Amino acid sequence: MRLVLGSRNENKLQELCRALPGWEIELLEARDEPVEDGTTFLENARIKAQHARREAPADVWVAGEDSGIEVVALDGRPGIESARWAEDPVERLLLELERAEDRRARYVCELVAVAPDGSEARATGTLEGTAALAPRGHEGFGYDPIFVPLGEALTVAELGNEWKAEHSHRARAARALAAVLGRD
Repeated sequence: MRLVLGSRNENKLQELCRALPGWEIELLEARDEPVEDGTTFLENARIKAQHARREAPADVWVAGEDSGIEVVALDGRPGIESARWAEDPVERLLLELERAEDRRARYVCELVAVAPDGSEARATGTLEGTAALAPRGHEGFGYDPIFVPLGEALTVAELGNEWKAEHSHRARAARALAAVLGRD
């Protein structure tokens, strides 16, 4: 299956390619990016998918993806602001959690795919865990150096990209989307 991802994020592309072997996935080549003014991950993923549908070749599937981290002690923040929350979001998250006893967090990913005929499919993936006390590891991106998945002792950055390709919120959403589309 050929899919154009409405993003310029090479890390997300690589993660989706690892999660969906056999799919031909590429980043959208567009002049501009849409304004992410939705109030949920789903709304922002749909905005990106609709933008990609307008910009991509008419005969291919397109997808929009929005993801982030929700932290219990911060009432779900940074949430949809995860990528734009601070110049150094990991440092800010650790600072905000400095005195927090409850460090539970979860990664959330929403994927919205739009067919050439305009029909839509969507999938969600989550990964439960906690925020570590300090960054550890060198693989992954974003909050991976401080996110410890439930049942693990290592951060996602320590577990590595191969682990992430199988278990991440984005990988789970990708497999769910493949199942919805009957292409798993």
